Amino acid sequence: MGISMKKIGMMCLVTVVSAMVVATAQAEIKVGVLALRGAPKAMEEWAATGEYLTGKMGEPVTIMPLEFAAIQPMLKDGKIDFMLANSSFFVEMEKLYGAKPVAMQINSAGGKPIKEFGGVIMVRKDSPINTLADLKGKKFMVVKASSFGGAQMALRLLLQNGIDYKKDFAEFKEGGKHDNVVLAVKNGAMDAGTVRTDVMEAMEKEGKISMADFKIINQIKDGFPFVHSTELYPEWPMAAAKHVDDAKAKKLGDALIAVTADSPAAKKAGILGWGPPADFTSVRECLKALKYGAFAN
Repeated sequence: MGISMKKIGMMCLVTVVSAMVVATAQAEIKVGVLALRGAPKAMEEWAATGEYLTGKMGEPVTIMPLEFAAIQPMLKDGKIDFMLANSSFFVEMEKLYGAKPVAMQINSAGGKPIKEFGGVIMVRKDSPINTLADLKGKKFMVVKASSFGGAQMALRLLLQNGIDYKKDFAEFKEGGKHDNVVLAVKNGAMDAGTVRTDVMEAMEKEGKISMADFKIINQIKDGFPFVHSTELYPEWPMAAAKHVDDAKAKKLGDALIAVTADSPAAKKAGILGWGPPADFTSVRECLKALKYGAFAN
């Protein structure tokens, strides 16, 4: 029994429409952003960058705020094309799945560019804890074990000073978000905690805390504009997934590097812009010291 011309026409139309849908889906560039202070805050900060990149790339760029646990499977399964996450996430994804750095954040400290960040260990001002050694046997909170500035930097520092977080604390907890850690220490729920540099200063600006209510343990005074307890490491990179071709990766990286400090994209993100990727050797060394994740062996 033959197929009518009308049916053939309908089949062709369905095929064309399906092809258009597939092409549209493929044309969208998905950027997974680690939402270290929650999804609404991430969209507030990065939506303008998505709009800017949409204009520069000539195809829709969608910002996708992601929790710590979501980034790896999304990248592994090709559900995101680019990833903005902390430096340790990047070096793991580079080792496991071939992620490629295309640009690096330039943070702002009173309008001055900074390309590094560190970890802060804080206690309440009235705490008897004054040194790293005093932290033994206490209740300690990190953001997540996978957080670089909010855990790994401080845990490496503690290991270097003879404190093993797996056995030397009375309690070891994850707060999930940086703000939660600071507030847990402020409220006395935890004896001490660690977050990335600039979080406490940002929370003070937002009226959530007063820095005067805290002590910084092992504070390093070296001219860096934010309080910190650890050495400094390279800032967050934007990285392309392995499936993204080099030309597209370079185009997006170049577009980011062209962002000016007075643009909505930079202002909303609270940064000065972007620069070329850094050397991430120090980050790899930190993860090797902790025997963490992809660097366990």
